[in-house]
Amino acid sequence: MKFSAPVTVLAAFSGASAWSSSAFISRSRIFSAAALNGFAVDQSGEAATESFRLNYKSAEGVVSPWHDIPLEGSDGSYNMVVEIPKMTKAKMEVATKEENNPIAQDVKKGKLRDYHGPIFWNYGCLPQTWEDPNVEHPELKVNGDDDPIDVVEIGSAALEMGSVKEVKVLGVLAMIDDGELDWKVLAVATDDPLASEYNDIDDVPEAVKSGIREWFRWYKTPDDKPLNGFGFEEKFLDAATAKEVISETNDAWKKLRSGETEAGKLWVGKA
Repeated sequence: MKFSAPVTVLAAFSGASAWSSSAFISRSRIFSAAALNGFAVDQSGEAATESFRLNYKSAEGVVSPWHDIPLEGSDGSYNMVVEIPKMTKAKMEVATKEENNPIAQDVKKGKLRDYHGPIFWNYGCLPQTWEDPNVEHPELKVNGDDDPIDVVEIGSAALEMGSVKEVKVLGVLAMIDDGELDWKVLAVATDDPLASEYNDIDDVPEAVKSGIREWFRWYKTPDDKPLNGFGFEEKFLDAATAKEVISETNDAWKKLRSGETEAGKLWVGKA
């Protein structure tokens, strides 16, 4: 299935402090977008509450954005599931332990989780990937964080929460968060003007790369958490290496999905 346009979110609402109404588009565009994509996304529950969910559906019924959306797009691109639009603060994520893996706001200690300031890039994950917590990285000596691999998209537009965008992979950063390996893939949407300028990590301005690294180094410190660290001398690795990492996490996901690797509390549906 090819996703040639953003997924439509079947909701519009006024933004709370951590939410941005620009992350959503109006009900009037439901059918054209659904026809293009072969599926739609609708809202259940209220925004900025624990009940909020974005649920993915196709003509066959409910689908999982983690397991049912293909990893690869067209012409060497990858499909990114957008969880957090840039310049918003609500910590949204694909709920890996819930049935059908809807997008929900993370909850810590009984409270909805927000960043302490907005994230300056679009943030999401690559479907059909998994950072296996049972496997130790041979150089970094840390295990995966038990989630799909993360994507930081650096294009000019704020992408809609729940949308699926084809992205060009530019590089990857090995973040170490609380003793776990948490790869950050750097990418740009294929329809963004910057996609014609950026083909590999050295094309990305150093100010952008350092800004991303420092944001992720410090973002948990207001909660009295330690600074995050980074492997490989804190350098972004190139696009070829990023694609190798993506391939490894896709292989890990295949083992998880098939039952070869124990899923634990993760919802993996039917292989």
